Amino acid sequence: MTIDEKPTMLRRVSGLLAGMRSDRDDDTLAAGVVLAATVVALVWANLGDSYETFWHTPLSIRIGDYGIDLDLKHWVNDGLMTLFFFVVGLEVKRELTIGELTDRTRAAVPLVAAIAGLAVPAALFLLFNPSGDAASAWGVVVSTDTAFVLGALALVGPRCPARLRVFILTLAVADDIGALAIIAFVYTDDLRPVFLIPAAIGLLLIVQFRRLEVWRGVVYFVVAAGTWLAFYESGVHPTLAGVLIALILPVYPPRRNEVERAGELTRAFRQSPNSDYARAAQLGVLRAVSVNERLLRFYQPYTAFLVVPIFALANAGVVLSVETVGVAMRSPITWGIVVGLVVGKLVGITAATAVFARLRPGSLPPGLTLSQISGGAALAGIGFTISLFIVDLAIESPEAANDARIGVLLAAILATGLGWLLFRLSDRRHPPQGPAGLVLLRPIDPDRDHVRGPIDAPLTLVEYGDFECPFCSRATGSIRDVHKHFGDDLRYVFRHLPLDEVHPHARFAAEAAEAAAAQGRFWDMHDHLFAHSDALSRDEIYDHAMQLGLDMDRFDEDLRLGRYRHRVEDDDLDAESSDVQGTPTFYLGVTDSDLVLHTGPFDASTLIRRLEEVREG
Repeated sequence: MTIDEKPTMLRRVSGLLAGMRSDRDDDTLAAGVVLAATVVALVWANLGDSYETFWHTPLSIRIGDYGIDLDLKHWVNDGLMTLFFFVVGLEVKRELTIGELTDRTRAAVPLVAAIAGLAVPAALFLLFNPSGDAASAWGVVVSTDTAFVLGALALVGPRCPARLRVFILTLAVADDIGALAIIAFVYTDDLRPVFLIPAAIGLLLIVQFRRLEVWRGVVYFVVAAGTWLAFYESGVHPTLAGVLIALILPVYPPRRNEVERAGELTRAFRQSPNSDYARAAQLGVLRAVSVNERLLRFYQPYTAFLVVPIFALANAGVVLSVETVGVAMRSPITWGIVVGLVVGKLVGITAATAVFARLRPGSLPPGLTLSQISGGAALAGIGFTISLFIVDLAIESPEAANDARIGVLLAAILATGLGWLLFRLSDRRHPPQGPAGLVLLRPIDPDRDHVRGPIDAPLTLVEYGDFECPFCSRATGSIRDVHKHFGDDLRYVFRHLPLDEVHPHARFAAEAAEAAAAQGRFWDMHDHLFAHSDALSRDEIYDHAMQLGLDMDRFDEDLRLGRYRHRVEDDDLDAESSDVQGTPTFYLGVTDSDLVLHTGPFDASTLIRRLEEVREG
């Protein structure tokens, strides 16, 4: 094994030992569980009357003379799905506050595409159902099932879907915002405004509890249940209570003073273990992390692997006899849904992206092509969860609702097949000219990249590195020797590739380097971090910054607010899109268009020889 192969092997072995699954694995597993529940529902619904009988079993909850009488299906749709929409609200709040939607340049294209992906499907549905009760079901075609789409992308998508996955995630968040607004303002019947008063009081109480630092979960549960009940009685769909509660919960990056306080309390408990110190240490840790992120991490697995599968089991069961399928195939509701989801999402998202990219050249990130986006847009036609949810809200006739559910299921199958076909056509039209990552994906940009040496130097050496990687630290000596050999004939560019699975401090170190760059000290921090690659804890990095004489208030604020998180992620995504896995990875060449991957040892003599060969060639 050569020395440059060791980091890649280390990364893979560490991932196996830790038993960690990638996001793509989680997406595929969640989609698989929901798909299994859907198949069970379809089989069950076609084995007699037990399916309808079970889900229409009445269940009453009463306290004194007051009670709620719903069947099991509506307890799932109105009650259990509140947790699903609560998690959706948490995700939306996070993305709007500290996530993808805070960066206008990154979010602009997905936002425009999401708006078109809402409007075009609705318009196509209304072409098939321009009037009558069926017209009110246009909301069925506006939403995208994020879990199913990401699972399908992992199965049928391109070889390196990192950029496309981020695009779809950002689009899905904007899509969720639109779908939630539609549910709130379009599908509210028999509004009783008087009950909105106690609902508002419940929301205000939750806000006040947060300000008073009330930490007991049972208090929030009781108030949240009362708020849900008030929404239910008001005529507004009660699941929106979950959304609104999520939106008022705070989300913020960890505050350094609270992190330090949590450390002090933990040390106090370690020195004198007792229940009081244990409680104080627990609360200190909780305060350091926003309630949004803690609840999202806790509830997301439950919604993905329990709530949504139960919802699919309760709502996806349709009778698929020759008669019912024949009726559905003649129904304008079915075809309005199929055309709206399959054609509308594809045309709306792809066309909007194409127009935006033409009006603003360079708005698409490197490695993300319009042909890939068209495949992702086709997969966005998998509406499923919220589509079935809106079927239950918008359509009263059981026969019409059956037609709509068949349309949603058929659209999901067709959208997946169409996405697979478009991805394969893209691979055939633009076959890879060699292994992924053979040529540098993102051209050198002096306004963005960190360049050491003259901007117009005839030779270029690019490194994807990790500040905690011992091989990268060793390579810094090689780079100094290479620079000394070529002098002003070489420009050296450093890009980030933090290997999170094996180097837990690398990403924070990369963000710290970018925070130093904002003060004009990137290379000072770069050299200092590599010189102390075994001392990169949060506190140690702050000590390094103090030693360099940085403005610590500005440095701390930049890191706490994550101002340069996207900058590091962009380098990381470029590397992932190029299938670069190990560090250090080098590209070298003469011009931006011919910077090619360096394979083999990265000692100074080898790099000098390769650069000399490139210059002579």
